Amino acid sequence: MSGQPGSDPVTCDVVVVGGGPAGVAGALTAARRGLRVVLLDSGARLGGQYFRHPAVAVRPGTAGFDRFVRQARALDRQARVLLRHQVWAVSRDDDLVVHCLAPGGGAVTVRCRGLLIATGAHDRALPFPGWDLPGVLTAGGAQALLKGDGVVAGRRIVVAGTGPFLLPVGAGLAGAGARVLGVFEAGGGLGLARHPLPALARAGEAAGYALALARHRVPYRTRRAVVAAHGERELEAVTVARLDRDWNVLATRRIACDTLAVGYGFVPQIDLGVQLGCDTRADVDGSPVLAVDGAQRTSVEGVWAAGEPTGVGGWRLAELEGRIAGLAIAAHAAPDAPAAGRVTEALIRRRGRLRAFGRALQEAYPVRPGWRGWLRDDTLVCRCEEVPLGRIREALRLGATDARSVKLLARPGMGWCQGRVCGYAVARLAGEPPGPPRRPVVQPVSLGTLAEPPHPLSWKDLP
Repeated sequence: MSGQPGSDPVTCDVVVVGGGPAGVAGALTAARRGLRVVLLDSGARLGGQYFRHPAVAVRPGTAGFDRFVRQARALDRQARVLLRHQVWAVSRDDDLVVHCLAPGGGAVTVRCRGLLIATGAHDRALPFPGWDLPGVLTAGGAQALLKGDGVVAGRRIVVAGTGPFLLPVGAGLAGAGARVLGVFEAGGGLGLARHPLPALARAGEAAGYALALARHRVPYRTRRAVVAAHGERELEAVTVARLDRDWNVLATRRIACDTLAVGYGFVPQIDLGVQLGCDTRADVDGSPVLAVDGAQRTSVEGVWAAGEPTGVGGWRLAELEGRIAGLAIAAHAAPDAPAAGRVTEALIRRRGRLRAFGRALQEAYPVRPGWRGWLRDDTLVCRCEEVPLGRIREALRLGATDARSVKLLARPGMGWCQGRVCGYAVARLAGEPPGPPRRPVVQPVSLGTLAEPPHPLSWKDLP
């Protein structure tokens, strides 16, 4: 451990970025083995997206929530937890330097010898006519409003997209009093049928959601998708299409509603790792994720990753990877320490089983190419820069051969979100899988922040 607490700048053993199941498990594991740990998270409370909860902790019925709360409370006693701190860059001199925005907006830095990236993932969105209307939001956004603030996104809600995440979203909204007009799964009804063992392991959880939907008389329909949203100033109705296996439209009907929650899986947030030069690999669905070894170590010295940045697999896998990373970081910091508490074969085997389940889920709920047929020339693909499909097609006719050249010619991905929302669609429209993000600043910050000399945090600054 470095130095003594006081007014000297913080140089801790490890900084953990992300307060979800992976980050909390990793930070707690490392702290319990004597390391000085600082955890940074942009949220007001620990939990990430999956364990998001109100300011007054309740029992939301989320699997694993009580366990997570116990870990978070233990972490508060054994590490320094800085909430509402948004990390926007990591640089390197003799140490790793983590740059973030403090709650008041000032630029601060934390120095460390090791970094654990546990930044989670965000919803993958697909464009369709009208998806920019007020009242259209991601499934994760609807879930975040409900879990974090007790806010039901609307009164008459349609839930659509693909993947098992639609089930808890629909069941949660219905249980909170919304009239959920349907949960529409674009994939087939067999889902995990080709993977019977993983399906059996989660059958009880899925059955619980199915019962909740049935209790509230919410129809669940497969091979269905929302292919258009309608309204003058806000959402008034959606067009739901019956699809073939490749998601081409066979027939349509219109449903009046005021809210649409839509999601097509998740995009791992790997910006910090890419910024540092960590190697990536293609996940099952083609998304780039950080490549790690058996100890969750990336290709860059002193940098580990856990949870969705290494591949989407659910909270159980994220927590276990965080624990393995914490053990590995502790062993790296004290290589001569007793072997007790090191990564064991049992942990490795369990991680292998959970990773297999994550792969099975992605194989069971792929994004099929027919969604591109839902678009018209005037359909916005990039909402920040208001770039329609027609302009992207024009860029391709002019000779653009990949997403980067389309971006240079037509400006998709050059707005506020820097391609986080439209990047997947632009890449697929350009005929390639999505590539690693290349962002020197991974979160939006002001020019004033960049010009301001950062304040190095000292131990007296920490709670």
